[in-house]
Amino acid sequence: MKSLLPALVFIIAVPMSLFADMEKEIKAGIKHVTVYPDRAQINHETNIEIPAGKTIFTFKSLSPYIDPQSIQVKGYGDFIILSVNQQNNYLQNLEDLPEVKSIRSQIEALQQKVEDEKAAISILKEKEAFLVANRAILVKETSFSLDQLKSVTDFYTNSMDQVTTSTLKKNRLIKDYEKQIAALQQQISDKFGKQQLPSGEIAVSVSAEKPITGKLAVSYVVTNAGWYPSYDIRVDDITKPVNLFYKANVFQNTGVSWKDVMLSFSNATPWVAGNIPVLNPWFIDYFNPQPVPKLRGVVSGVKRTEMPQMAEMDKKAEVSEVGAVAEAAPAPVEKKTGETTVSFDLTTPYTLESDGKVQTIEIQRSSTPADYHYVTVPKLSPLAYLTGNITDWARQSLIGGEATLYFENTFVGKSYLNVNQLTDTLTLSLGADNSILVKREKRRDFTSTKILGSNKTETYSFLITVRNNKQTSIKITVNDQIPISSNSGIEVDDVELSGGKLNKQTGAINWDLSMKPQETRQLILTYMVKYPKDKTVILE
Repeated sequence: MKSLLPALVFIIAVPMSLFADMEKEIKAGIKHVTVYPDRAQINHETNIEIPAGKTIFTFKSLSPYIDPQSIQVKGYGDFIILSVNQQNNYLQNLEDLPEVKSIRSQIEALQQKVEDEKAAISILKEKEAFLVANRAILVKETSFSLDQLKSVTDFYTNSMDQVTTSTLKKNRLIKDYEKQIAALQQQISDKFGKQQLPSGEIAVSVSAEKPITGKLAVSYVVTNAGWYPSYDIRVDDITKPVNLFYKANVFQNTGVSWKDVMLSFSNATPWVAGNIPVLNPWFIDYFNPQPVPKLRGVVSGVKRTEMPQMAEMDKKAEVSEVGAVAEAAPAPVEKKTGETTVSFDLTTPYTLESDGKVQTIEIQRSSTPADYHYVTVPKLSPLAYLTGNITDWARQSLIGGEATLYFENTFVGKSYLNVNQLTDTLTLSLGADNSILVKREKRRDFTSTKILGSNKTETYSFLITVRNNKQTSIKITVNDQIPISSNSGIEVDDVELSGGKLNKQTGAINWDLSMKPQETRQLILTYMVKYPKDKTVILE
Protein backbone atom coordinates (compact mmCIF):
# COMPACT_ATOMS: atom_id res chain seq x y z
CA MET A 1 0.00 0.00 0.00
CA LYS A 2 2.83 2.43 0.76
CA SER A 3 4.27 2.06 -2.75
CA LEU A 4 1.02 3.30 -4.31
CA LEU A 5 0.98 6.62 -2.39
CA PRO A 6 3.52 8.63 -4.53
CA ALA A 7 1.77 7.64 -7.74
CA LEU A 8 -1.59 8.68 -6.31
CA VAL A 9 -0.23 12.09 -5.30
CA PHE A 10 1.21 12.62 -8.78
CA ILE A 11 -2.08 11.70 -10.45
CA ILE A 12 -3.98 14.14 -8.24
CA ALA A 13 -1.43 16.96 -8.71
CA VAL A 14 -1.48 16.93 -12.51
CA PRO A 15 -5.22 17.69 -12.92
CA MET A 16 -5.00 20.48 -10.29
CA SER A 17 -2.20 22.21 -12.22
CA LEU A 18 -4.34 22.23 -15.33
CA PHE A 19 -6.92 24.45 -13.59
CA ALA A 20 -4.38 26.89 -12.12
CA ASP A 21 -4.30 30.41 -13.66
CA MET A 22 -1.21 31.18 -15.67
CA GLU A 23 0.54 34.42 -14.63
CA LYS A 24 2.69 36.54 -16.92
CA GLU A 25 4.63 39.68 -16.05
CA ILE A 26 4.41 42.55 -18.55
CA LYS A 27 7.01 45.27 -18.93
CA ALA A 28 5.23 47.94 -20.96
CA GLY A 29 6.83 51.36 -21.19
CA ILE A 30 4.84 54.57 -20.95
CA LYS A 31 3.55 55.56 -24.36
CA HIS A 32 1.61 58.77 -23.69
CA VAL A 33 1.01 61.09 -20.72
CA THR A 34 -1.74 63.68 -20.45
CA VAL A 35 -0.81 66.21 -17.77
CA TYR A 36 -3.57 68.05 -15.90
CA PRO A 37 -3.02 71.02 -13.54
CA ASP A 38 -2.46 68.75 -10.52
CA ARG A 39 -2.29 65.15 -11.79
CA ALA A 40 -1.54 63.13 -14.91
CA GLN A 41 -3.05 60.30 -16.92
CA ILE A 42 -0.54 57.65 -17.99
CA ASN A 43 -1.09 55.30 -20.91
CA HIS A 44 0.61 51.95 -21.59
CA GLU A 45 0.14 49.77 -24.65
CA THR A 46 1.75 46.42 -25.45
CA ASN A 47 1.28 43.30 -27.56
CA ILE A 48 0.65 40.05 -25.70
CA GLU A 49 0.72 36.34 -26.47
CA ILE A 50 -2.38 34.77 -24.90
CA PRO A 51 -2.50 30.99 -24.39
CA ALA A 52 -5.75 29.08 -24.28
CA GLY A 53 -7.59 29.35 -20.99
CA LYS A 54 -7.36 31.94 -18.26
CA THR A 55 -4.24 34.12 -17.90
CA ILE A 56 -3.31 36.93 -15.52
CA PHE A 57 -1.10 39.65 -17.04
CA THR A 58 0.56 41.86 -14.43
CA PHE A 59 1.92 45.33 -15.21
CA LYS A 60 4.72 45.94 -12.69
CA SER A 61 7.10 48.75 -11.68
CA LEU A 62 4.29 51.33 -11.88
CA SER A 63 3.80 54.43 -9.77
CA PRO A 64 2.46 53.81 -6.24
CA TYR A 65 0.27 56.95 -6.55
CA ILE A 66 -2.35 55.40 -8.85
CA ASP A 67 -6.00 56.34 -8.35
CA PRO A 68 -7.73 52.91 -8.49
CA GLN A 69 -11.01 54.41 -9.71
CA SER A 70 -9.31 55.89 -12.76
CA ILE A 71 -7.92 52.62 -14.18
CA GLN A 72 -9.12 51.75 -17.68
CA VAL A 73 -8.13 48.61 -19.59
CA LYS A 74 -8.91 47.96 -23.26
CA GLY A 75 -8.23 44.73 -25.09
CA TYR A 76 -7.79 44.27 -28.83
CA GLY A 77 -8.19 40.70 -30.05
CA ASP A 78 -10.36 37.59 -29.74
CA PHE A 79 -10.27 37.37 -25.92
CA ILE A 80 -12.31 38.48 -22.92
CA ILE A 81 -11.16 40.71 -20.02
CA LEU A 82 -12.45 39.09 -16.84
CA SER A 83 -11.19 41.43 -14.11
CA VAL A 84 -8.76 44.22 -13.26
CA ASN A 85 -7.03 44.59 -9.88
CA GLN A 86 -4.58 47.19 -8.57
CA GLN A 87 -2.22 46.95 -5.62
CA ASN A 88 1.09 48.22 -4.29
CA ASN A 89 3.82 45.61 -3.89
CA TYR A 90 5.78 46.50 -0.76
CA LEU A 91 8.14 43.57 -1.28
CA GLN A 92 9.40 45.06 -4.56
CA ASN A 93 10.56 48.67 -4.33
CA LEU A 94 10.88 51.06 -7.21
CA GLU A 95 14.56 51.25 -6.35
CA ASP A 96 14.87 47.80 -7.96
CA LEU A 97 14.39 49.43 -11.35
CA PRO A 98 17.21 48.98 -13.88
CA GLU A 99 18.33 52.63 -13.73
CA VAL A 100 18.69 52.45 -9.95
CA LYS A 101 20.55 49.17 -10.19
CA SER A 102 22.92 50.81 -12.67
CA ILE A 103 23.60 53.68 -10.27
CA ARG A 104 24.16 51.29 -7.37
CA SER A 105 26.55 49.18 -9.46
CA GLN A 106 28.54 52.35 -10.17
CA ILE A 107 28.65 53.09 -6.46
CA GLU A 108 29.85 49.56 -5.69
CA ALA A 109 32.58 49.80 -8.35
CA LEU A 110 33.80 53.10 -6.88
CA GLN A 111 33.73 51.64 -3.37
CA GLN A 112 35.92 48.75 -4.56
CA LYS A 113 38.38 51.25 -6.01
CA VAL A 114 38.47 53.04 -2.66
CA GLU A 115 39.21 49.74 -0.91
CA ASP A 116 42.00 48.96 -3.41
CA GLU A 117 43.61 52.36 -2.88
CA LYS A 118 43.39 52.04 0.90
CA ALA A 119 45.02 48.58 0.70
CA ALA A 120 47.82 50.03 -1.42
CA ILE A 121 48.30 52.83 1.14
CA SER A 122 48.61 50.23 3.89
CA ILE A 123 51.42 48.49 1.95
CA LEU A 124 53.16 51.83 1.42
CA LYS A 125 52.96 52.53 5.15
CA GLU A 126 54.59 49.14 5.84
CA LYS A 127 57.36 50.03 3.40
CA GLU A 128 57.79 53.40 5.08
CA ALA A 129 58.00 51.72 8.48
CA PHE A 130 60.59 49.28 7.12
CA LEU A 131 62.76 52.12 5.78
CA VAL A 132 62.56 54.04 9.04
CA ALA A 133 63.50 50.94 11.03
CA ASN A 134 66.53 50.22 8.81
CA ARG A 135 67.61 53.84 8.98
CA ALA A 136 68.21 53.42 12.70
CA ILE A 137 70.42 50.39 12.00
CA LEU A 138 72.37 52.25 9.32
CA VAL A 139 73.03 55.18 11.64
CA LYS A 140 74.70 52.84 14.16
CA GLU A 141 76.89 51.27 11.45
CA THR A 142 80.22 53.16 11.28
CA SER A 143 82.19 51.01 8.82
CA PHE A 144 80.68 52.63 5.73
CA SER A 145 82.90 54.50 3.36
CA LEU A 146 81.87 57.93 2.13
CA ASP A 147 80.67 56.57 -1.23
CA GLN A 148 78.74 53.77 0.42
CA LEU A 149 77.09 56.23 2.84
CA LYS A 150 76.10 58.46 -0.05
CA SER A 151 74.59 55.54 -1.95
CA VAL A 152 72.64 54.39 1.08
CA THR A 153 71.41 57.92 1.75
CA ASP A 154 70.27 58.39 -1.87
CA PHE A 155 68.46 55.06 -1.76
CA TYR A 156 66.67 55.96 1.46
CA THR A 157 65.72 59.43 0.20
CA ASN A 158 64.41 58.20 -3.14
CA SER A 159 62.46 55.40 -1.53
CA MET A 160 60.84 57.70 1.04
CA ASP A 161 60.05 60.23 -1.68
CA GLN A 162 58.39 57.53 -3.77
CA VAL A 163 56.37 56.26 -0.80
CA THR A 164 55.20 59.75 0.21
CA THR A 165 54.28 60.76 -3.37
CA SER A 166 52.39 57.53 -4.02
CA THR A 167 50.47 57.85 -0.73
CA LEU A 168 49.51 61.44 -1.54
CA LYS A 169 48.25 60.50 -5.03
CA LYS A 170 46.21 57.61 -3.66
CA ASN A 171 44.62 59.81 -0.97
CA ARG A 172 43.62 62.27 -3.68
CA LEU A 173 42.10 59.44 -5.71
CA ILE A 174 40.15 58.28 -2.68
CA LYS A 175 38.72 61.79 -2.17
CA ASP A 176 37.71 61.94 -5.83
CA TYR A 177 36.02 58.52 -5.64
CA GLU A 178 34.18 59.52 -2.47
CA LYS A 179 32.87 62.69 -4.16
CA GLN A 180 31.56 60.60 -7.06
CA ILE A 181 29.92 58.19 -4.60
CA ALA A 182 28.25 61.08 -2.76
CA ALA A 183 26.95 62.53 -6.05
CA LEU A 184 25.46 59.19 -7.13
CA GLN A 185 23.85 58.68 -3.72
CA GLN A 186 22.40 62.19 -3.92
CA GLN A 187 21.03 61.35 -7.36
CA ILE A 188 19.15 58.38 -5.92
CA SER A 189 17.97 60.48 -2.98
CA ASP A 190 16.68 63.26 -5.25
CA LYS A 191 14.95 60.78 -7.52
CA PHE A 192 13.21 58.62 -4.95
CA GLY A 193 13.47 60.49 -1.66
CA LYS A 194 14.70 59.13 1.62
CA GLN A 195 12.01 56.47 1.85
CA GLN A 196 11.75 53.60 -0.55
CA LEU A 197 8.54 53.59 -2.55
CA PRO A 198 6.53 50.43 -3.19
CA SER A 199 5.96 49.24 -6.72
CA GLY A 200 2.50 49.76 -8.18
CA GLU A 201 0.94 46.80 -9.99
CA ILE A 202 -2.13 46.29 -12.18
CA ALA A 203 -3.26 42.70 -12.78
CA VAL A 204 -5.50 42.03 -15.80
CA SER A 205 -7.22 38.64 -15.97
CA VAL A 206 -8.16 37.53 -19.50
CA SER A 207 -9.64 34.40 -21.06
CA ALA A 208 -9.18 33.00 -24.57
CA GLU A 209 -10.52 29.86 -26.22
CA LYS A 210 -7.32 29.31 -28.22
CA PRO A 211 -3.78 30.72 -28.32
CA ILE A 212 -3.87 34.16 -29.98
CA THR A 213 -1.90 37.41 -30.26
CA GLY A 214 -3.62 40.47 -28.86
CA LYS A 215 -3.00 43.92 -27.48
CA LEU A 216 -3.64 45.49 -24.05
CA ALA A 217 -3.98 49.22 -23.43
CA VAL A 218 -3.96 50.41 -19.81
CA SER A 219 -4.47 53.96 -18.59
CA TYR A 220 -4.69 55.43 -15.09
CA VAL A 221 -4.39 58.72 -13.24
CA VAL A 222 -1.57 59.44 -10.79
CA THR A 223 -1.02 62.29 -8.36
CA ASN A 224 2.29 64.09 -7.63
CA ALA A 225 2.36 65.53 -11.13
CA GLY A 226 0.93 68.56 -12.89
CA TRP A 227 1.58 71.72 -14.87
CA TYR A 228 0.93 75.45 -14.69
CA PRO A 229 1.18 78.13 -17.39
CA SER A 230 3.52 81.09 -17.71
CA TYR A 231 3.97 83.63 -20.46
CA ASP A 232 6.55 85.74 -22.19
CA ILE A 233 4.91 88.90 -23.53
CA ARG A 234 7.09 90.74 -26.02
CA VAL A 235 6.46 94.05 -27.74
CA ASP A 236 9.05 95.38 -30.19
CA ASP A 237 7.35 98.77 -30.43
CA ILE A 238 3.83 100.15 -30.17
CA THR A 239 3.32 99.93 -33.95
CA LYS A 240 3.66 96.14 -34.00
CA PRO A 241 1.52 93.30 -32.62
CA VAL A 242 1.96 91.66 -29.22
CA ASN A 243 4.03 88.46 -29.34
CA LEU A 244 2.72 86.00 -26.78
CA PHE A 245 4.80 82.95 -25.83
CA TYR A 246 2.66 80.40 -23.99
CA LYS A 247 4.70 78.00 -21.81
CA ALA A 248 3.85 74.92 -19.81
CA ASN A 249 5.80 74.33 -16.59
CA VAL A 250 5.52 70.60 -15.95
CA PHE A 251 6.72 68.60 -12.96
CA GLN A 252 6.35 65.04 -11.76
CA ASN A 253 7.39 63.10 -8.68
CA THR A 254 5.45 59.90 -9.27
CA GLY A 255 8.35 57.55 -8.53
CA VAL A 256 8.70 56.47 -12.18
CA SER A 257 10.65 58.29 -14.89
CA TRP A 258 8.84 59.28 -18.06
CA LYS A 259 11.30 58.38 -20.82
CA ASP A 260 10.71 59.47 -24.41
CA VAL A 261 6.96 59.83 -23.94
CA MET A 262 4.47 61.87 -25.92
CA LEU A 263 3.10 64.65 -23.71
CA SER A 264 -0.22 66.46 -23.78
CA PHE A 265 -1.18 69.41 -21.58
CA SER A 266 -4.86 69.76 -20.75
CA ASN A 267 -6.75 72.47 -18.87
CA ALA A 268 -9.41 69.95 -17.82
CA THR A 269 -10.21 69.34 -14.15
CA PRO A 270 -11.39 65.70 -14.08
CA TRP A 271 -11.41 65.62 -10.30
CA VAL A 272 -14.22 68.21 -10.15
CA ALA A 273 -17.66 66.62 -9.97
CA GLY A 274 -19.51 66.84 -13.26
CA ASN A 275 -22.99 66.74 -11.74
CA ILE A 276 -25.16 69.86 -11.88
CA PRO A 277 -25.74 71.27 -8.37
CA VAL A 278 -29.27 70.87 -7.05
CA LEU A 279 -31.07 73.58 -5.11
CA ASN A 280 -32.90 72.05 -2.15
CA PRO A 281 -35.90 73.83 -0.53
CA TRP A 282 -34.85 76.75 1.69
CA PHE A 283 -37.01 76.79 4.79
CA ILE A 284 -37.03 79.80 7.10
CA ASP A 285 -38.68 80.40 10.46
CA TYR A 286 -38.51 82.77 13.39
CA PHE A 287 -35.29 82.61 15.30
CA ASN A 288 -35.80 81.70 18.95
CA PRO A 289 -32.45 81.61 20.73
CA GLN A 290 -32.29 78.99 23.45
CA PRO A 291 -31.18 80.26 26.87
CA VAL A 292 -27.78 78.96 27.91
CA PRO A 293 -27.86 77.47 31.39
CA LYS A 294 -25.27 78.86 33.76
CA LEU A 295 -23.57 76.39 36.05
CA ARG A 296 -21.64 77.46 39.07
CA GLY A 297 -17.95 76.69 39.02
CA VAL A 298 -18.00 75.65 35.37
CA VAL A 299 -16.61 77.78 32.57
CA SER A 300 -17.75 76.79 29.09
CA GLY A 301 -15.86 77.69 25.96
CA VAL A 302 -15.38 76.74 22.37
CA LYS A 303 -12.02 75.58 21.11
CA ARG A 304 -10.97 76.89 17.79
CA THR A 305 -9.13 74.72 15.34
CA GLU A 306 -6.31 76.43 13.55
CA MET A 307 -6.21 75.77 9.86
CA PRO A 308 -2.81 75.06 8.37
CA GLN A 309 -1.44 77.59 5.93
CA MET A 310 -0.18 76.56 2.56
CA ALA A 311 3.12 78.03 1.42
CA GLU A 312 3.33 79.36 -2.12
CA MET A 313 6.28 78.57 -4.52
CA ASP A 314 7.84 81.53 -6.24
CA LYS A 315 8.99 80.85 -9.73
CA LYS A 316 11.61 82.86 -11.34
CA ALA A 317 11.40 83.46 -15.04
CA GLU A 318 14.60 83.57 -17.02
CA VAL A 319 15.43 86.60 -19.16
CA SER A 320 16.38 85.59 -22.68
CA GLU A 321 18.43 87.70 -25.04
CA VAL A 322 17.17 88.41 -28.53
CA GLY A 323 19.92 88.29 -31.11
CA ALA A 324 20.09 89.52 -34.64
CA VAL A 325 19.48 86.06 -36.09
CA ALA A 326 16.03 84.53 -36.41
CA GLU A 327 14.64 83.17 -33.16
CA ALA A 328 14.50 79.40 -32.80
CA ALA A 329 11.05 77.92 -33.32
CA PRO A 330 9.43 75.81 -30.58
CA ALA A 331 8.69 72.11 -30.88
CA PRO A 332 5.59 71.39 -33.02
CA VAL A 333 2.38 71.32 -30.98
CA GLU A 334 -1.11 70.27 -32.04
CA LYS A 335 -3.91 72.17 -30.34
CA LYS A 336 -7.20 70.36 -29.82
CA THR A 337 -10.29 72.26 -28.69
CA GLY A 338 -13.19 70.27 -27.26
CA GLU A 339 -16.58 71.32 -25.97
CA THR A 340 -15.28 72.08 -22.48
CA THR A 341 -11.48 71.59 -22.58
CA VAL A 342 -8.39 72.48 -24.57
CA SER A 343 -5.30 70.29 -24.90
CA PHE A 344 -1.88 70.82 -26.42
CA ASP A 345 -0.29 67.67 -27.89
CA LEU A 346 3.48 67.70 -28.35
CA THR A 347 4.72 65.91 -31.45
CA THR A 348 8.23 65.44 -30.05
CA PRO A 349 8.89 62.90 -27.27
CA TYR A 350 10.16 64.25 -23.94
CA THR A 351 11.87 62.73 -20.92
CA LEU A 352 10.93 63.83 -17.39
CA GLU A 353 12.66 62.38 -14.37
CA SER A 354 10.76 61.71 -11.16
CA ASP A 355 12.51 64.44 -9.18
CA GLY A 356 9.85 67.13 -8.79
CA LYS A 357 11.92 69.64 -10.80
CA VAL A 358 10.06 71.98 -13.12
CA GLN A 359 10.71 71.70 -16.84
CA THR A 360 9.44 74.50 -19.07
CA ILE A 361 8.11 73.66 -22.53
CA GLU A 362 6.79 76.20 -25.01
CA ILE A 363 3.40 75.06 -26.30
CA GLN A 364 2.08 78.03 -28.25
CA ARG A 365 3.41 81.15 -29.93
CA SER A 366 1.10 83.80 -31.33
CA SER A 367 1.21 87.33 -32.68
CA THR A 368 -1.89 89.33 -31.85
CA PRO A 369 -2.85 92.86 -32.95
CA ALA A 370 -3.30 95.14 -29.98
CA ASP A 371 -4.45 98.67 -29.25
CA TYR A 372 -1.64 100.22 -27.23
CA HIS A 373 -2.51 102.78 -24.63
CA TYR A 374 -0.56 104.50 -21.88
CA VAL A 375 -1.92 105.12 -18.40
CA THR A 376 -0.41 107.37 -15.74
CA VAL A 377 -1.43 108.34 -12.21
CA PRO A 378 0.85 111.30 -11.45
CA LYS A 379 -0.50 111.72 -7.92
CA LEU A 380 1.00 108.33 -7.00
CA SER A 381 3.79 107.76 -9.55
CA PRO A 382 5.67 109.83 -12.17
CA LEU A 383 5.69 106.82 -14.54
CA ALA A 384 3.58 106.07 -17.59
CA TYR A 385 2.51 102.43 -17.95
CA LEU A 386 1.94 100.80 -21.31
CA THR A 387 -1.10 98.57 -21.76
CA GLY A 388 -2.11 96.45 -24.71
CA ASN A 389 -5.76 95.75 -25.36
CA ILE A 390 -6.44 92.49 -27.21
CA THR A 391 -9.93 91.88 -28.58
CA ASP A 392 -9.68 88.24 -29.80
CA TRP A 393 -8.02 86.88 -26.67
CA ALA A 394 -10.64 84.14 -26.16
CA ARG A 395 -9.28 82.28 -29.22
CA GLN A 396 -5.88 81.88 -27.55
CA SER A 397 -7.19 79.34 -24.97
CA LEU A 398 -5.18 81.03 -22.23
CA ILE A 399 -5.05 80.22 -18.52
CA GLY A 400 -4.24 82.77 -15.86
CA GLY A 401 -0.55 82.79 -14.98
CA GLU A 402 2.60 84.79 -14.36
CA ALA A 403 3.89 86.82 -17.30
CA THR A 404 7.39 88.10 -18.00
CA LEU A 405 7.36 91.39 -19.90
CA TYR A 406 9.78 92.48 -22.62
CA PHE A 407 9.50 95.86 -24.32
CA GLU A 408 11.85 96.92 -27.12
CA ASN A 409 14.00 93.81 -26.50
CA THR A 410 14.45 94.74 -22.83
CA PHE A 411 13.15 92.98 -19.74
CA VAL A 412 10.82 95.44 -18.01
CA GLY A 413 9.31 93.36 -15.21
CA LYS A 414 6.68 90.81 -14.34
CA SER A 415 2.92 90.86 -14.33
CA TYR A 416 -0.03 88.50 -14.04
CA LEU A 417 -2.15 87.54 -17.01
CA ASN A 418 -5.69 87.56 -15.67
CA VAL A 419 -8.07 85.80 -18.06
CA ASN A 420 -10.98 85.67 -15.60
CA GLN A 421 -12.64 88.64 -17.25
CA LEU A 422 -16.18 89.03 -18.50
CA THR A 423 -15.22 91.57 -21.16
CA ASP A 424 -14.38 91.16 -24.84
CA THR A 425 -11.07 92.99 -24.39
CA LEU A 426 -8.11 91.57 -22.49
CA THR A 427 -5.84 94.26 -21.05
CA LEU A 428 -2.17 93.35 -20.75
CA SER A 429 0.06 95.41 -18.48
CA LEU A 430 3.39 95.85 -20.29
CA GLY A 431 5.29 97.82 -17.66
CA ALA A 432 6.54 101.40 -17.42
CA ASP A 433 7.98 103.37 -20.34
CA ASN A 434 10.74 105.80 -19.40
CA SER A 435 10.36 107.64 -22.71
CA ILE A 436 7.26 109.38 -21.38
CA LEU A 437 7.83 111.99 -18.68
CA VAL A 438 5.10 112.89 -16.17
CA LYS A 439 5.25 115.53 -13.47
CA ARG A 440 2.66 116.82 -10.97
CA GLU A 441 3.46 119.98 -9.00
CA LYS A 442 1.46 122.31 -6.80
CA ARG A 443 0.65 125.77 -8.15
CA ARG A 444 1.46 127.73 -5.03
CA ASP A 445 0.17 131.05 -6.39
CA PHE A 446 -3.25 129.48 -6.82
CA THR A 447 -3.28 127.48 -3.58
CA SER A 448 -4.74 129.35 -0.61
CA THR A 449 -6.69 129.15 2.65
CA LYS A 450 -9.37 131.75 3.42
CA ILE A 451 -11.71 132.28 6.37
CA LEU A 452 -14.98 134.05 5.73
CA GLY A 453 -17.44 134.24 8.58
CA SER A 454 -17.85 130.79 10.17
CA ASN A 455 -16.44 128.89 7.21
CA LYS A 456 -12.95 128.06 5.99
CA THR A 457 -12.23 127.65 2.30
CA GLU A 458 -9.15 125.82 1.06
CA THR A 459 -8.18 125.95 -2.59
CA TYR A 460 -5.67 123.53 -4.16
CA SER A 461 -4.29 123.77 -7.67
CA PHE A 462 -1.91 121.42 -9.46
CA LEU A 463 -0.10 121.53 -12.79
CA ILE A 464 0.30 118.16 -14.54
CA THR A 465 2.89 118.05 -17.32
CA VAL A 466 3.17 115.16 -19.78
CA ARG A 467 5.89 114.93 -22.44
CA ASN A 468 6.18 112.34 -25.19
CA ASN A 469 9.87 111.75 -25.96
CA LYS A 470 9.14 108.87 -28.30
CA GLN A 471 9.49 109.00 -32.07
CA THR A 472 5.90 107.87 -32.51
CA SER A 473 2.51 109.22 -31.54
CA ILE A 474 0.87 107.83 -28.42
CA LYS A 475 -2.47 107.65 -26.64
CA ILE A 476 -2.33 108.25 -22.93
CA THR A 477 -4.89 108.47 -20.13
CA VAL A 478 -4.03 110.68 -17.15
CA ASN A 479 -5.86 109.79 -13.93
CA ASP A 480 -6.26 112.00 -10.89
CA GLN A 481 -8.93 112.76 -8.32
CA ILE A 482 -10.64 115.30 -6.09
CA PRO A 483 -11.99 114.53 -2.61
CA ILE A 484 -15.58 113.42 -2.03
CA SER A 485 -17.62 114.86 0.80
CA SER A 486 -19.22 112.36 3.16
CA ASN A 487 -20.67 115.12 5.40
CA SER A 488 -23.29 117.73 4.53
CA GLY A 489 -21.15 120.37 6.23
CA ILE A 490 -18.29 119.88 3.78
CA GLU A 491 -18.62 121.20 0.24
CA VAL A 492 -16.28 120.24 -2.60
CA ASP A 493 -16.22 122.18 -5.86
CA ASP A 494 -14.20 121.43 -9.00
CA VAL A 495 -12.91 124.81 -10.11
CA GLU A 496 -10.81 123.88 -13.17
CA LEU A 497 -10.26 120.48 -14.82
CA SER A 498 -8.77 121.40 -18.25
CA GLY A 499 -11.41 119.36 -20.01
CA GLY A 500 -11.06 116.30 -17.79
CA LYS A 501 -13.98 113.96 -17.20
CA LEU A 502 -15.19 113.91 -13.59
CA ASN A 503 -17.01 111.00 -11.98
CA LYS A 504 -19.00 112.70 -9.23
CA GLN A 505 -19.64 109.39 -7.47
CA THR A 506 -15.96 108.47 -7.06
CA GLY A 507 -14.18 111.81 -7.56
CA ALA A 508 -12.02 110.26 -10.30
CA ILE A 509 -10.85 112.48 -13.14
CA ASN A 510 -9.33 111.26 -16.38
CA TRP A 511 -7.92 112.95 -19.43
CA ASP A 512 -7.65 111.02 -22.71
CA LEU A 513 -4.82 112.56 -24.72
CA SER A 514 -3.39 111.90 -28.17
CA MET A 515 0.17 113.19 -28.32
CA LYS A 516 2.55 113.60 -31.21
CA PRO A 517 6.31 112.85 -30.98
CA GLN A 518 8.20 115.36 -28.80
CA GLU A 519 4.94 117.02 -27.75
CA THR A 520 4.34 118.44 -24.26
CA ARG A 521 0.88 118.89 -22.74
CA GLN A 522 -0.08 120.67 -19.52
CA LEU A 523 -3.22 120.06 -17.49
CA ILE A 524 -4.56 122.13 -14.60
CA LEU A 525 -6.46 120.58 -11.71
CA THR A 526 -8.02 123.01 -9.23
CA TYR A 527 -10.60 122.24 -6.57
CA MET A 528 -12.02 124.03 -3.52
CA VAL A 529 -13.16 122.61 -0.17
CA LYS A 530 -15.43 124.61 2.17
CA TYR A 531 -16.16 123.54 5.77
CA PRO A 532 -16.77 125.08 9.25
CA LYS A 533 -13.69 126.86 10.56
CA ASP A 534 -13.95 125.15 13.97
CA LYS A 535 -13.57 121.76 12.30
CA THR A 536 -10.49 120.02 10.97
CA VAL A 537 -10.36 118.40 7.54
CA ILE A 538 -7.18 116.68 6.35
CA LEU A 539 -6.66 117.39 2.65
CA GLU A 540 -2.96 116.55 2.24
